[in-house]
Parts: sequence; C-alpha cells; structure tokens
Amino acid sequence: MSSFEQKATAWLKQAENDLAWAEDSFQSGYFAQVCFICQQVGEKALKAVAYARGANEVRSHSIKQIARDLNLNGEILKAASILDLYYTTGRYPDVLPDHLPPFEFFTQEQAEEALNLAKTILQIAQKEL
Repeated sequence: MSSFEQKATAWLKQAENDLAWAEDSFQSGYFAQVCFICQQVGEKALKAVAYARGANEVRSHSIKQIARDLNLNGEILKAASILDLYYTTGRYPDVLPDHLPPFEFFTQEQAEEALNLAKTILQIAQKEL
C-alpha cells in the first residue's frame, strides 16, 4: 500500500469513527456537538479522497473548499454549505446570537439533517476509495 493510500485509509477510518460518535451523541441529545462532529466527518472524508488522489497536504477545514479543489459538486457542495456552518457555531458561544451556548441553540432536526449530510459525503468518499 502506498503512503497516499495509507493516509487516505487513516482519514476515512477516522471519519467513519467520528460518524459513530455523532450517532451516539445524537441518541444522548447532544445536538450542537452532533452538528460539529458531522462537519468533521465531511472534512475528514474529503481529505481521504484528496490523499487517495495523491495530495501531499490538505490545509483547509472547509468541506466546500476541499470539494471545490477536488472538482466535486452537486450533492457534496450542497451538504458542505450546510455542514461548514457548524465548524465554529457548534462549539463556541461567542459565535451565536446573544452569546447563546451552542447546546441551547441547536435542535434535534438540525442534528438529524447534519447526520444525513455527513453520511452522504462519507458514502461518496467510500465509493471513491
């Protein structure tokens, strides 16, 4: 296995493990955390694709930017546009209106949507690898 394949496999496995973490967190009612973790799933899954295609390094934390760099579009860009919103808002109270703590802001519906979007990106990455 080449170093690119090893790197891609490691990133994909971590994305899969993060998805399991997100699903457990959803069952426990941690909806803000689910939204953030799902952003991480998407980011790591697409980094796996980039490494599988021979990238030496991927510095962006934006799923949308990584998807554009990989010339991916359609469903992934739509999912990325939503999940990227959760990168900071799912963690930091000073990002949200009235400095609400994220756990008081995010809903079950948002977390469920985030899970579905993360699964979509992960499945596309798994097919590519």
